[in-house]
Amino acid sequence: MPSAIEAFIVSGVFAFILTFVRIGSAVMIMPGLGDSFVPARIRLHMGLALTLALFPLLIPLMPSPIPGTLTLVTLIGMEFLIGIFFGTIARILMTALDTAGMIISLQSGLANAQLFNPSLASQGSLMGAFLSVTGVVVLFTTNLHHLLIMGVLESYQLFPIGELPDTGSMAELMARAVSTSFSIGFKIAAPFVVVTLLIYVGMGVLTRLMPQVQVFLLALPLQILISLVTFTLVLSAGLMYWLGQFRDGMVFFLSFGG
Repeated sequence: MPSAIEAFIVSGVFAFILTFVRIGSAVMIMPGLGDSFVPARIRLHMGLALTLALFPLLIPLMPSPIPGTLTLVTLIGMEFLIGIFFGTIARILMTALDTAGMIISLQSGLANAQLFNPSLASQGSLMGAFLSVTGVVVLFTTNLHHLLIMGVLESYQLFPIGELPDTGSMAELMARAVSTSFSIGFKIAAPFVVVTLLIYVGMGVLTRLMPQVQVFLLALPLQILISLVTFTLVLSAGLMYWLGQFRDGMVFFLSFGG
């Protein structure tokens, strides 16, 4: 009888705790599920539900027998670090939309229009807040959040339990994610950079032709109008481009250890 209880603790409670530490920490900050507008209780329940569904699959990967206190604390700390790392990678790829929105606001003359960005829980540009919230909607509409959940499960192949994570590879992945995120954001905002450059060239020529006219003051409403028209034309293409890059980035992360 004691052996059966011990076996249950090893294969059940111990596996559940370790799985919850990694999955729960990832869910708390990953895009969509871990956004600031999602109540902490809902995020906790989501982490518990995913852990309950996934931990039976991970029991063979758990160390046996149960390690000592010091080793167990170290193991829990490593699992927490890996979960935070995975959620941060997904969050960085999500911030490409906020970067694009910031560049668009600067190019369209709306940089001073600050708004609370619920995805980042901080003040941000008007276009950045719109794109961030729209990106979360698109993420769930296309069921791409399933890739995040699968990614948490596949992370056990990339970062096995009990093995010290390769900090060099983690730093490389983090740097590459930041670089990719900024590149995606700039590419989404590239049409606005071109349109604004043409507007400034036109205003410069008009200033030389009519020096007595306050061209920049008169042209600002036109700049905002043209930028809004451009935004309506390129919004769907920009979101589809970001969606494909987000998917490819997560797939690359999952295949990095292979």
